[in-house]
Amino acid sequence: MSAQDVQRPTGGIVLAITFLYYRDLPTAMAFYEDILGFELAIDQGWSKIYRIDGQAHVGLVDEARGMQNWAEDKTVQICLRVADVDAWHAWAAANDVPGLTEPRDSAELGIRAFVMNDPEGYQIEVQTAKPGH
Repeated sequence: MSAQDVQRPTGGIVLAITFLYYRDLPTAMAFYEDILGFELAIDQGWSKIYRIDGQAHVGLVDEARGMQNWAEDKTVQICLRVADVDAWHAWAAANDVPGLTEPRDSAELGIRAFVMNDPEGYQIEVQTAKPGH
């Protein structure tokens, strides 16, 4: 059977999950729950799936059990678009989140944003769209 004979399934995507791999899963869980305020949506034991919003989710995986290995160099960034980037920056600063930068405006992208790191170095960008974008 060729690709021309098979149709793409209909019904859409019901959930989107980006999986990240951790050496210290409990510390990562505490960050995503206590600092970011994400709700645990699916508990698979060594894999914890948190609802970001809508159908967007992030999965935290114990690297000793997951399909990928933990890596020092992180090539993934999570981006969260929020209503008030400065309020989120103040919250992150009050919680001593590592890797925290000052908010900056980008006329080219039409955003105001800052970045911070989670406990094992994954970068999280928090941004607000400027008016008209």
